[in-house]
Amino acid sequence: GAMSVDSITDLSDNASELLEALQLSHPHELHPRRSRGKKKPLSLNPISWQVPRIVDRCCTHLETHELTVISILLICSTSKLREEFDQGLDVFLDEHQSVHDVAALLKEFLRDMPDPLIPRELYGAFLSTATLEGPAQLDTLQLLLFLLPPCHSDTLLRLLRFLAEVARHAESSRDPEGREIPGNKMTISNLATVFGPNILQKEKPGEKDAAALNFEDSAAIILVLQRLIEHHHALFMVSPEMQCDVLRRLFQTDPDVIEYLLRRK
Repeated sequence: GAMSVDSITDLSDNASELLEALQLSHPHELHPRRSRGKKKPLSLNPISWQVPRIVDRCCTHLETHELTVISILLICSTSKLREEFDQGLDVFLDEHQSVHDVAALLKEFLRDMPDPLIPRELYGAFLSTATLEGPAQLDTLQLLLFLLPPCHSDTLLRLLRFLAEVARHAESSRDPEGREIPGNKMTISNLATVFGPNILQKEKPGEKDAAALNFEDSAAIILVLQRLIEHHHALFMVSPEMQCDVLRRLFQTDPDVIEYLLRRK
């Protein structure tokens, strides 16, 4: 069994079978695992790692198979995989699956979630960071990320790690023998253009004016997602200073929580 969908979404009775994949993976099924005894910043959700299985499996498949495929996430596909999920079949992703089908499945899943990864209530706040620059922009983005439910935070981080890995293969390179390895052309800008509207949604898909984004909003969405991809390592980590401040405040206001945390170590 999977963990509860929890705060990602409550599925309606007529929801697509694909969206039932919002069930969350068990922490032991996912990586990276939290290392004990190592001094490093805590993640925003250090207790458990909550990512929908389909998201992690699609990302892992694409990271493992052909990251150098040109425009891997731009080419549209009818995605037979979507049909299989909607029929309730037990779908496994292996080397025989087309990377374009898997990419299409991932994009459709993110697009069709009843609640986007970044809740609509925070849409305006995230877009407003596009007008900021430098440390002020990153600090504000991090504070907004703190507001995400753990499921959304973990899933967004998993997706951003994947997108950053895709972007690393955007340019052509050479192998140790000097042979050229073509780049996939998926720069951070291209990735933000493709995934931005699926992650930052002002209206629900299908609602009136849902697709009618003005130029300013579209440009802001792309810029915000670019920053999230570029700086995801730092944005999703809590500084030691903030950890100490939180623990100090907890000790003053709710010492039982401190005792609970110490028991979990």
